[in-house]
Amino acid sequence: MKELLRQLPPIHEIQKNEKFIAIKGMYNLSQDQLTAMTKEVVALIRTEWLHTTNGEYTPTAEQIQNRIFEALEKKVKDSSAYSLQRVINGTGTILHTNLGRAKLSEEAIDQVVLAARNYSNLEYNIENGTRGSRHDIIEKVIKSVTGAEAAMVVNNNAAAVYLILKALAKEKEVIVSRGELVEIGGSFRVSAIMEESGATLVEVGTTNKTHPYDYEEAIREQTAMIMKVHTSNFKTIGFTASVPLKSLKSIKKDHPQVLLYEDLGSGALLDFRDHQIGEEPTVREALGNGADIVSFSGDKLLGGPQAGIIAGKKSIIKRLKKHQLARVLRVDKMTLAALEATLKAYTFSDEKQNDIPTVKAILESKSSIQKRAMQFLEKGQGLPFHIKLEEGTSQIGGGTMPGVELATFLVSIARKGWSAQQLFNELRLSEPSIVTRIIDEKVHIDLRTITAEEIDIIITTLQRL
Repeated sequence: MKELLRQLPPIHEIQKNEKFIAIKGMYNLSQDQLTAMTKEVVALIRTEWLHTTNGEYTPTAEQIQNRIFEALEKKVKDSSAYSLQRVINGTGTILHTNLGRAKLSEEAIDQVVLAARNYSNLEYNIENGTRGSRHDIIEKVIKSVTGAEAAMVVNNNAAAVYLILKALAKEKEVIVSRGELVEIGGSFRVSAIMEESGATLVEVGTTNKTHPYDYEEAIREQTAMIMKVHTSNFKTIGFTASVPLKSLKSIKKDHPQVLLYEDLGSGALLDFRDHQIGEEPTVREALGNGADIVSFSGDKLLGGPQAGIIAGKKSIIKRLKKHQLARVLRVDKMTLAALEATLKAYTFSDEKQNDIPTVKAILESKSSIQKRAMQFLEKGQGLPFHIKLEEGTSQIGGGTMPGVELATFLVSIARKGWSAQQLFNELRLSEPSIVTRIIDEKVHIDLRTITAEEIDIIITTLQRL
């Protein structure tokens, strides 16, 4: 073993090798950068030999050199690749949290590029030639699409909830139904956010039933707010009861100091119920039913970038804007650019709203998806795979519309001698990565979340496999 380890060339010799020089030039690396990587590779090979060889392995000097430079080039490639990569979503889950949730519209992408490439009036009032506020960039269009008196944006909906509770209910009581104390992704709980904010949680009702009198009996002098949390990521069925906003509005009439706040979560601006999809209330509806203030996500049903949008009464929004946390939680110019473009689509016709990929994917008909599935089958002819068209269902995802299933078409892909897991892994590790589903020991691709361009990429990948 000692003799084998001695055959590993010293670093200064490796540096003189023409392959070392070629890699350095190809990837535009400095001598120090590539030397550091070389040391790591040699150390890794040494450890590998110590743990895996039995002393009988006797490679030639050329084999050792090839092993070093193969490992070195792989390390350089891996380090130069971007961590955030394109993924093709073949799962049929439209708002796939692990895959980045909402895709932006082309108009939103153009606005992001414009804001990134150039200087902008982010905090500059062009008309007056004075300092402006980034809140002004987005407030007008939010008011237009929600009917709110005022609005502002922070970096996500959890931040919106935190800011509202911290600014409006610190060291005071907030009444919440036990059935609405939800946990969102990543183990973040409404109760925990409330505790961090300094507000005191007052639970009312039971897990499955809360009545108007539960709220009425809980209101005290220390009560700052009644908080209604829309259960967008789960659904309770059976022997249940909850109190609608209109009833809560009636309850707080006798308590003018109590604010009525609804955390909508998903943030639907389009009423999907008109298309017989789900039961998600719209932001405009929540405000119309009596909420003083609402918060919702930008990258869920709205179909924009990650953001937490707060809309409601002008006097309340004014207090939030002045709070010190508003600066801590503010969003950047590119988020504002994407969000404004997305929101503007809602101020136009239904056709314009369909330019938002999330809206388009949710509303797309089964027959439209079938056409792309047939294109996939046609292009896949001649491949050494068994490709079959099947009916199935898609999910909306992102913690929205639980239980809602959208009729769709999938293609199942199988190959003799390959397990479904093997094909799943090969597609996942391809460039770009293709994420699929395994159903009944077959790989399935849902065409609801696949574009025509992506069909060509998948077919090319299958050809390569």
